[in-house]
Amino acid sequence: MAVSPPNIGSMIGFRVNHPPAGFSAEHDLAPGFTKFLAPLHERFAPWQQTLMADRRRVLEEAHAGRQPAHLYPSSQVRNGWRIELLDWCQDQRNQMTGPADEAELVVKMLNSGAPGVMVDLEDSMVNEWEHQRLGVENILSALRGALTYFDTKRDKLVSIKPSSTVIWIRPRGLHMQQGGIVGHAMTPASLFDVASIVYRIDPGELRHPLSFYIPKSESAEEALWWRDLFQAIAEARGWPRNYIKCMALVESHPLAFQMEEFIYNLRDHIVGLDLGRWDYMASLIHFNLSDPEWVLPDRNTIPHDVPFFQNLRELLPEICHKRGVLAIGGMTALFPSREDPELNARALDVLRKDKKNEADSLMDGAWTGHPDQNQIAIEQFPFPNQIQARRSQAERYPDLRPVPTNVGRRTLAGTRAAVKTVIRYRNGVLNGKGASLLDGYMEDLATDRIYRLMIAQRMRHSDEVGVSDDSGAIVKHTPEFITQLFDQELEKLLSNPGRTDLGTVETYREARRVSEAMLVNGEFDPV
Repeated sequence: MAVSPPNIGSMIGFRVNHPPAGFSAEHDLAPGFTKFLAPLHERFAPWQQTLMADRRRVLEEAHAGRQPAHLYPSSQVRNGWRIELLDWCQDQRNQMTGPADEAELVVKMLNSGAPGVMVDLEDSMVNEWEHQRLGVENILSALRGALTYFDTKRDKLVSIKPSSTVIWIRPRGLHMQQGGIVGHAMTPASLFDVASIVYRIDPGELRHPLSFYIPKSESAEEALWWRDLFQAIAEARGWPRNYIKCMALVESHPLAFQMEEFIYNLRDHIVGLDLGRWDYMASLIHFNLSDPEWVLPDRNTIPHDVPFFQNLRELLPEICHKRGVLAIGGMTALFPSREDPELNARALDVLRKDKKNEADSLMDGAWTGHPDQNQIAIEQFPFPNQIQARRSQAERYPDLRPVPTNVGRRTLAGTRAAVKTVIRYRNGVLNGKGASLLDGYMEDLATDRIYRLMIAQRMRHSDEVGVSDDSGAIVKHTPEFITQLFDQELEKLLSNPGRTDLGTVETYREARRVSEAMLVNGEFDPV
């Protein structure tokens, strides 16, 4: 039976985070916080809007054929400046990452022996008021060493063990808004998250300076926003202007061309860059959405050393080490399993090879998301780091947009897997999970975004780029056909009596609706 295309006007995807009905900022937030936040909001909210307008312009130019490119640095950036890495962050060979609203996971990560733990308010967490509030409370408790959880299997309360593990906090990205805090105005979510933590912490409670992980930046200019925010907040708290430290993710295509300038602008605060490769892949697709040569193959057929990753993976340590800061690699999505020995062995083998490749690229460490991955990840990197290592005759301006030819396969099965994953991921979000383990892979907002963009590519260039079924026949990816796939994959999920995902039939159906709405509406920003 033919399926009518969706009514675009009636479809709603992403919604801004607002507090619940009856909320009062004056009474429901920490005493005095609104007074602390007000001048920061007045200064940084308009600036954020200007930066977001710049982002839209750069994306529009890319779709018109004027892609981001290397720019020759200014004389200031070219001069021989160097950052002195502090003792407490010399060893970051593995940074475990996970959602801040899951106290048990946060405690397990901090007890894993990992040199660093990034507690996340962004991609792996639901952007909803109560989850964000709980995440901030857990972060504050973790920073004080007081966070606990009750282990039902062992019938005991588990607390954080003393260690030298560095705690990093990832706030929501600069592109996101927080509603309901300053009247009817929108507050930058980054500002709200950072201010909510800084306002309530005492440096005397910390083992190292308060440290943030800056996500989703798209230009060196945005580093100045963060620099001034850190310094304004430090001044307001009576701290040294350079007290707050940070690392930053390189997960957008434009920023890959401005990494040295970005470090320079944050030189009083920054200690390293991280290649957030899944969001980077999504951004690369987004910026090349109008180019049929960039229709990518099925995600899990793309090798980890594909040139558009590898060229950046080798450039990032060259720039970081030249300036004295850490270069951190990405997340390995395939997760180990204590119930499936075959999957566990495969996942740990993939992890070992992936991290060894990053170490050979002169990275100083990488990300993992499971305690069982920690030791293998650490073992792949020289202790404590490779900052003194530089590649001989390294290319300073490599091709960061090599067309992915002769890589992977484009199949209907791959499209179906993408549709199924975005439905299952969004179903997890509707049930309070910002990251879900699906078929052995940890899928969060970044991988959901990749899949939505891959589907959009195949729709946009259906007449030019073939996607084949099992028989080898080319299948046109029209909007009507994609709607059919959404319907079919939803029904398969609902008819599977052994499904283990959270949720009800109603949340599955809503997840299917929202996922297609975001696709139809072109909602490809990381939200």
